[in-house]
Amino acid sequence: MEYKFINPEYIDSVSSGDSSIIIEIAKLFEEQVPEMLNEMKILFGQKKYYDLGLLAHKAKSSVAIMGMAGLAQMLKTFELQAKESLETEKYRSYIDRFDKETSEAIRELGHLVSTLQKP
Repeated sequence: MEYKFINPEYIDSVSSGDSSIIIEIAKLFEEQVPEMLNEMKILFGQKKYYDLGLLAHKAKSSVAIMGMAGLAQMLKTFELQAKESLETEKYRSYIDRFDKETSEAIRELGHLVSTLQKP
């Protein structure tokens, strides 16, 4: 499978090639992403932009460990803008991109994990 969203080599390097660590971080990512996405939508709807910036920072760390450098960079921009309530018209597109790319990443991680669990 060609991975377009996650970077298996990077994940392998941060886990020192330990399959059980890769499986665990994939599971955590799969659990955390929907919660973060839901919270982003709520904070955006409530116009709690500073809190949204803090959440973007947290999300950035999660996607960075998956080797998703482009999304991590976008989340850094989102974090800095949201903490200052700048360019608020862009926030919806940032949240939509986070949703799309993390959904694809979860699908790819499922494939990666299944290859690691084969005997």
